[in-house]
Amino acid sequence: MTNAAILFSTEPYDAAIPHPMGRNSAGEGFLRGLLAHADVDAFYFWNARDQEQSELDALVARLGGATRPVRWFGRADRRHVAEAGALYIPTPELRGEAWARRAFGGTAYSLTGVTHSIAEAYILDEMAGLLLAPLEPWDALICTSDAGRKAVESLLEGVADYFQERFGATRIPPVQLVTIPLGVHTSDFRLDPEARRGWREALDIPQDAPTALHMGRFSLTTKMHATPMGLALQQASQRLGRPVYWVLFGGARKAEEAQAFQAAAAAFGPDVQIRLVGDTSAETRDSILSVADVFLSLSDNLQETFGLTPVEAMAAGLPCVVSDWDGYRDTVRDGVDGFRIPTMQPRPGLGADLVYAYAQRMTSYEDYAGATALLTAVDVGRAADALTALFGDAKLRARMGAAGQARARAVFDWRAVIPQYQALWAELSRRRRAAPPLPGLENPYRPDPFRMFAGYPTRALGPSDILSLARRFAPGEAAFLMETPGLRSPAARLPSNTEFEALMAALERGPRPLGELLRDVPPDRRPFLERGVLWLAKFGFVRLDIAQLRN
Repeated sequence: MTNAAILFSTEPYDAAIPHPMGRNSAGEGFLRGLLAHADVDAFYFWNARDQEQSELDALVARLGGATRPVRWFGRADRRHVAEAGALYIPTPELRGEAWARRAFGGTAYSLTGVTHSIAEAYILDEMAGLLLAPLEPWDALICTSDAGRKAVESLLEGVADYFQERFGATRIPPVQLVTIPLGVHTSDFRLDPEARRGWREALDIPQDAPTALHMGRFSLTTKMHATPMGLALQQASQRLGRPVYWVLFGGARKAEEAQAFQAAAAAFGPDVQIRLVGDTSAETRDSILSVADVFLSLSDNLQETFGLTPVEAMAAGLPCVVSDWDGYRDTVRDGVDGFRIPTMQPRPGLGADLVYAYAQRMTSYEDYAGATALLTAVDVGRAADALTALFGDAKLRARMGAAGQARARAVFDWRAVIPQYQALWAELSRRRRAAPPLPGLENPYRPDPFRMFAGYPTRALGPSDILSLARRFAPGEAAFLMETPGLRSPAARLPSNTEFEALMAALERGPRPLGELLRDVPPDRRPFLERGVLWLAKFGFVRLDIAQLRN
């Protein structure tokens, strides 16, 4: 059975935190889907951030618990990663782990990461850095949509062109990009007539009134601009000759963001009756879908790469009116599950000043993303056509809603998505097992300090240097010293007291070369004892031939 160790801390997989982002919802869905649907003998969870175990266990329990044994392991234990065969990282940040793996060779396990938002500077740097990291053909970066994959390809092609122009590089190994969509748990979503009646009464919406629902975080700068949706609803209202209602479900990280979003929504829609749902819990999210006739989301923002909310609406059986934008294009089939509304942005080459200002920190990421959104047009007339058609035709709504629901269950349920991850891990495992062993490689960006700073000391200690005993540890002295702050640091990874005592006992027979002393030490412990000799010399237990050292 194909498996992967999961790089685990609660934040990437917890949508119950205050002000969750889309990646938190996606991560929670993935972990819940893995626990429910992965065909594995055991789950491998790598607590690489040293988080409290009780917090990790609580999240697993909240998401349904594990139906198979769970093997937790800590920060330094890559042996269990190799046992699993692959490592899943919930971000595109693969390069650090690629170098960590390469120190021990490159064929121990495969690496997979996943993209979410890809326009922020640190993510751009991480993805660009993959071209110089020791990634192998048995590693992959998962993109959640075809549009997101094309964006990553564009970035990497530009960086590769620079390497060729600057350094004359002729061989730049590509980063393997694989498209696997995000998923939803489709059984969570359904249209309930009782919930519809209840919500409409609570929100003061007539039972027969045309009603659209928008779900998502309220942000004009990093989510989508609300005005085109309001304009389209206003036009639909005028064509129908009656008010239409617009339910807004979501939250914001800042109160002013929510206020700006709501103001933009209402700016051009005097006949659009806006209703705000204050409760943003998961339970409310699941039931509020029943209030609407149509789901409406006209995304225009670079922050988006996939977009879960249309799939959630499809899973419930709501027809969708969405923009023809990024991952929405992979989910809603135009004319089948709803309507995709054309979008347009400036041609390539007209945005260099925007990203330059962002790169030089003259503008924030929010301002950068918001500026590009302001320069992206959505066809409001086509959106109004779609809304008018759906509001006026119950049979069309039912047909499109049923088609979307069937598609969500067949394609986007985690039951269908998790096997795609396992199939990828299986293919990467096949490639890795067929590859010849790779030697360990020092990370040139993080060199051995004793190599980089070799010019600082008089010279380095070597195998031919003579050591003599100055004095042995007094009874209990070794344990005392190892507990004394400033004398022992866990980061220095000193030999054990037993190893120190054995070396001192050997020196009681007289001065000896370092190489001879190390001959009887197990090979895997020799580097630690060789370094530890200098600790003994530093604190007066061993003498070095200083005159010899100066030569």
